[in-house]
Amino acid sequence: MSEPGPSLSEAATRFLASLSPENRSLSQQEVYRFVRWYGWERPVAGLTAPEVARYAEQLSRSDTDYNQKLELTRAFLIHARQAGWTAKNLATNLRVRKGKTAPVPGSRRGSVKAVPLTGEGYAKLEAELTVLKAKRTEIIAEIRRAAADKDFRENAPLEAARQEHGRLEGRIREIEATLKSAVIIAEKEAPAPKVGIGDRIILCDLASGEELRYTMVSPREVDPSQGKISSLSPIGKAVFGRRQGETVEVTVPVGKLRYQIKQIEH
Repeated sequence: MSEPGPSLSEAATRFLASLSPENRSLSQQEVYRFVRWYGWERPVAGLTAPEVARYAEQLSRSDTDYNQKLELTRAFLIHARQAGWTAKNLATNLRVRKGKTAPVPGSRRGSVKAVPLTGEGYAKLEAELTVLKAKRTEIIAEIRRAAADKDFRENAPLEAARQEHGRLEGRIREIEATLKSAVIIAEKEAPAPKVGIGDRIILCDLASGEELRYTMVSPREVDPSQGKISSLSPIGKAVFGRRQGETVEVTVPVGKLRYQIKQIEH
């Protein structure tokens, strides 16, 4: 029975490791973008021609320099075929259909969506990014040490280090993109008339009298254990934009819960 092929994460790490430092730096972001689109653990052999074609089409609608980016991703797919990870050369499907044009700069479709973050959330992402970049150096050193063993077929430490490196790079790119498009929500001088991002709220369960405390944050900062919820959560949807003193209803599987917004803090 033949061994299963690598995941996209493993394949990307192997491909990038085969490049010169200059080409690796140039290709890394686009290769990881392609991998994230399908999922880190997706087997390379599972990719289909229609899926690859759709990726090219969506890229042509969201980037003005998509042709150059497609070339970098094509190189990865060509490598995958040469390595025997795919049955066909999927790079031939990575092309833009005729009639597709790049968006006009400044158009709504091509614009980068701002990400609202509290000052605390922004600082936490910066701190995480610093830690991840330090860890990146350690993992690269691990890959070099593991690669010293020339028997790549059963080199488990090398495979583990490469997979970890792939996941690490993906998270680094994600945080960098978030910070680049982040909009810091300034703290307000006076109490807000309505519940918004960054506000702390106290709710009173009208059935039990119990008080609940939450902080409204961006979806990227949600942490239920710390009482941090977003406007996408059931309670967040009910209270977002509502005023102090108002009563809201939250639909749950067993029925509806009623809360009063007792206080809005900053």
